[in-house]
Amino acid sequence: MEFLGTTQTASYCGPKKSCLLPEVAPTSLSHDSYQAYYLPGYRYLNSWRPSLFYKVSAFRPGDEGAGRLSAPLRPPTILPSVRSSLYARYSPHDWYKANAVQIKGSEAYRHWAGRLNADSARLMQDKDQLTRQQQEDSGKNLGQRLADIDFWRSELTYELERLLNDTRALDTAKRRLECAADEAQGPLQVALECLYNREKRMGIDLVHDHVERNLIQEVDLIRACQEKMRKLAERIDQQMNLNRDAQHALERDLGDKSSAHFIDEKCYNLRNTSDSINYYHGIEKIDGTVSVPETWAKFSDDNIRYSQNARANTAILCEEANHTLEITSDDMWKQWTDSNLSFTSRISEIADAKNQLQAQLAKTLQEIFQTENTIMLLERAIMAKECPLKVAQTRLEARTRRPNMELCRDVPQFKLVNEVFTIDDTLQTLKLRLREAQDTLQLLILNKSKLEHDLMVKANSLFIDKEKCMGMRKTFPSTPRLVGYT
Repeated sequence: MEFLGTTQTASYCGPKKSCLLPEVAPTSLSHDSYQAYYLPGYRYLNSWRPSLFYKVSAFRPGDEGAGRLSAPLRPPTILPSVRSSLYARYSPHDWYKANAVQIKGSEAYRHWAGRLNADSARLMQDKDQLTRQQQEDSGKNLGQRLADIDFWRSELTYELERLLNDTRALDTAKRRLECAADEAQGPLQVALECLYNREKRMGIDLVHDHVERNLIQEVDLIRACQEKMRKLAERIDQQMNLNRDAQHALERDLGDKSSAHFIDEKCYNLRNTSDSINYYHGIEKIDGTVSVPETWAKFSDDNIRYSQNARANTAILCEEANHTLEITSDDMWKQWTDSNLSFTSRISEIADAKNQLQAQLAKTLQEIFQTENTIMLLERAIMAKECPLKVAQTRLEARTRRPNMELCRDVPQFKLVNEVFTIDDTLQTLKLRLREAQDTLQLLILNKSKLEHDLMVKANSLFIDKEKCMGMRKTFPSTPRLVGYT
């Protein structure tokens, strides 16, 4: 509410002061003339009034119109409301002063704004130049980093190829030793069986002749060669583990460098107009680095040196394996004698084992069939619970849209929640049982494959013992077989 005769230019209606701009002097030098306003019932003793410029004429006897105020010295009679407004007027002096102060303040503001604009333009230019220079330096550093990564990638790739070639050669030597050791088992069994058969001789034929001495010498020689080849194969296997460690280290390092190259190349190709740039506040405060350029290069150099050491040991073992195979092959050829081995008892044992495996396989197949039926029933039971769960959850979702106080945790709400939890628990139980059934099925299938594999092994053993070995009892393995090539 506004009192009659008040002015709208009071001090509390003025603009707020800013802490960034210079303070402007008030628009009037007269505090009374700026804040003077009239309210009915209040008296102002020291306030300026426009009526002070008017003087009341004295009563002059004899003048016509005595007792009246002269026209130019007294304002005409006006209404009380207009009279009250007249007492709140400013003087012309205050008006001119206010305009002068306003113009001066405006000049100060414009001067301040001009300086601020010039400084801002220089600041923006300097910061733009600094930003561009830093971005160019970062791009150059990323390019140098890509060149370093390419160098070490080529070194690692070259070393990895050589290591793989040497590892394949060492694996071939190991397989040759294992094959030679297995191949020597046949002549050993032949020689032992001959000794056992010769014990059945009767009478004068039980004689320690030259053939028996050669058979005993052959058994000792074959066992010594097998032990020597097995020990060498174990050493090769240990070296292959070391080679695989070196290979994994090279591959991991190479893979890391490929990933780092991809990331740095992507960062190198980023521009201010790229679509994939975004704000990541606080990322500059996160330091997840684990190496410096010196340790980074030393890591790859250590991997290469470790691989080179493994390749040197691999070459030594390959030469030793070749020398051992040649020596043992020559020795066994010299000690070979014309003898045979009987496989009657062994063939009978293998046939019995094969029959037992076949019976067990039939039972396993029946159990697999029953387990598959159980899995099918469990899957149907799980599918049957989906619709009740959907109904309960749909009811709960629909009841969440009840208005205001109608959102009551009533008995239907409690029952629906309990129903959802119960169905979920039922589904979890059925799914757990389904997984158990599936795991059991996998175990049965694995057992079935093992039984089939054992049956194949037994059939192969029967074929070897009954057909091959009995047909090869008068022959001896050739040199390529003894050195592990076949």
